[in-house]
Amino acid sequence: MNPAVSTLRAILNPRSVAVIGASGDPAKFGGRVMHFLVKHGYRGRIVPVHPSATAVLGIPAVSKLAAAGDPVDVCILALPAAHLPAALEDCGRAGARGAVVITADFAETGAAGAARQDELLQIARSHGMRLIGPNCLGFINPPLQLALTSSVALAVEPMPRGAIGLASQSGSLMASLISHAQDLGTGFSVAATVGNQADVELCDLVEYFIEDENTRAICLYIEGLKNGARFLELAQRARAAGKPILAVKAGRSAAGQQVTQSHTASLAGSYAVWEAACRDHAVCLLDDPEALIYCADFLIRFGAPAASSIAVMSPSGGTVAVTGDRVVAAGLALAEPGAATAAELQKLLPPGRTINPLDVGGLPRASGLDSALTAYELLAKDPAVGAILIAVATTPQLEDKVRQWGRAALAGNKPTAILLTPGTLVDGARDALKEIHCPYTNRLDDTLRVLRSAVDYGEALRNPPPPASSSTISSNITAAVLAHATTLPEGRLTEPETKTLLRAGGIHTTDDVLAPTPAAAIEQAQGIGYPVVLKGVCRTLVHKSEAGAVKLNIADADALRTAWREIETRLAAHLPGATLTGCVVQPMIRDGTELIVGCRWDAQFGPVVIIGSGGVLVEILDDVQMAVAPISSAHAHRLITGLRIAPVLAGVRGRPAADVAALADTIAKLSVLAAALGPRLVELDINPLLVRDSGAGVIALDARATLMASAT
Repeated sequence: MNPAVSTLRAILNPRSVAVIGASGDPAKFGGRVMHFLVKHGYRGRIVPVHPSATAVLGIPAVSKLAAAGDPVDVCILALPAAHLPAALEDCGRAGARGAVVITADFAETGAAGAARQDELLQIARSHGMRLIGPNCLGFINPPLQLALTSSVALAVEPMPRGAIGLASQSGSLMASLISHAQDLGTGFSVAATVGNQADVELCDLVEYFIEDENTRAICLYIEGLKNGARFLELAQRARAAGKPILAVKAGRSAAGQQVTQSHTASLAGSYAVWEAACRDHAVCLLDDPEALIYCADFLIRFGAPAASSIAVMSPSGGTVAVTGDRVVAAGLALAEPGAATAAELQKLLPPGRTINPLDVGGLPRASGLDSALTAYELLAKDPAVGAILIAVATTPQLEDKVRQWGRAALAGNKPTAILLTPGTLVDGARDALKEIHCPYTNRLDDTLRVLRSAVDYGEALRNPPPPASSSTISSNITAAVLAHATTLPEGRLTEPETKTLLRAGGIHTTDDVLAPTPAAAIEQAQGIGYPVVLKGVCRTLVHKSEAGAVKLNIADADALRTAWREIETRLAAHLPGATLTGCVVQPMIRDGTELIVGCRWDAQFGPVVIIGSGGVLVEILDDVQMAVAPISSAHAHRLITGLRIAPVLAGVRGRPAADVAALADTIAKLSVLAAALGPRLVELDINPLLVRDSGAGVIALDARATLMASAT
């Protein structure tokens, strides 16, 4: 076991705890901590630390932790910020292995607070002590009946025990999820907050949960990762261990995304990269904190669906119709049960009813209960059905039906989402499901979140995991790219410079020669053959089309001279003072589909590769896929099939299929180039990349990049 995980295990599973700032008053932080330790029956050693009291809640107290005798595993500090350094020093001298700091007013408040936080961290490190927080609400360990927190959520009994490991950057959100889990009849192996992550961070807890035998699913509320690469490595380990990771990430809005000058950089905003990284590493990304508990409980009980299609059933025709519509609207596929299943179902039902969605209402009372169960069992046995959604509405024998469905779901091998729609009328059914530990939801939106998450997780597991970088990067391409990059200037590259870098990476481009004068351009055009394209070259120019620096279908020398003058005029108006270095002459290539392919450096996850449809219209069409680089050709092919334009590339209405294999190979090569250059390559666009008919390959018609100086 990793020594750091071993230390964290001792802190989260302590045999002894100390409460610094202990009190008998539950209105105080230290008082609530003490009350919860006693209330929930923690059986380990409790050491209250108080400057004058000899006992707190009947437990002998000490004024200094060093006076307590044997070192404790973890201390929790509920003191004003000014008193914390001395108190933490006392904990370290007494040999405590870890400290939880509830107190706020540190790095979250600015530079002065960050300095105070650094002081605490240095004290902890000087004594070899791990620090959780500051600005956190501690943690709970229900198997130990340990509530080391001041959250009022722990005033309710019993403490929710289960197999969910929760790590949260928000204390209040953790408290809400504790309460939510109590209501649903599920719970936690450990639920912990990390606050400002001065020392112990989210990834430390993820690693702990992966190795913890009591944890079967990992739930995270994330505001920011300290190490994106480590998170993805841990996601791979969690996948191998069969433990789904489910996460809610704050910061979805465009306001928090970095503003850059390239198409791909703006397309790959921080949250978009986060989504892509999670998708490729089998992390279930959710938009609602409560859904973490619903989805985790579902995956713990049933695992991921073996197929992506859904069967819907209900004892209400109206309910099943609406539910079926919502399933499709959520992007989920309705299953098509086999002929044998359909034939057996039709024996149970009145003529004319559809098989999916399936209405099992209005059956004779004598046979209704058995038929409702049989219908479920027939759907559950059908291999075309990945999961079943039972939308429970008011119906005779409701509680009995729900209990039967719940038992059958748990006994079988088919993930089943039970939706209880009628409100308090079905509280008896809710109690019945809690009694047998069968998951359920109360709102269709939550049900769809559960199914969407489970289906996505199953699909991710069926794809091979992203290979390690070292096994993906071609050493030949890497060496060529690195060698060529040393010959290029720092900053924004021109189109010819960018294309030489692409060719070093094995990517096919137009053969561009920079013409310094109109006469040189005419000579070059004669060698190429008319019609040609003329493009202005200026290092400070970003979007050539917007500046009028691109002229197409130039038919002869006179038209070329006119085009050159127009480019000079338009550039002077668009960028006063800019210098036209010259113009590039290219062949006019018409046949093919225009895409954008690019890469950028993401501060959290490193190199990212992006593909989108539409060329200059890519941001308007919003048809984009991306992945953390480097990727394989097979992975690139999956990105291509995820585009809305994919059917066009496959060939529609007599149009020939595009060379998707060459496109996937180009995307993979670009991802290798991006990974090889690392943070030096700020961003790179190939726009457009022309994808020709199958077998004819692809060609980069235009490209630009920003390259930073080597760190060496």
